[in-house]
Amino acid sequence: MKTLFTTLIALVALVGVSACNTIEGAGKDIEAGGDKIEKAAAKN
Repeated sequence: MKTLFTTLIALVALVGVSACNTIEGAGKDIEAGGDKIEKAAAKN
């Protein structure tokens, strides 16, 4: 029973870390898009 509980905790932690990385990556993509829009606006 203890092994099952430990395994479940490890899986929850792994999913949590994966979700954070996905959100961080999306934030970087959105930021890069915003930078391109700002540069395009500055040229005009």
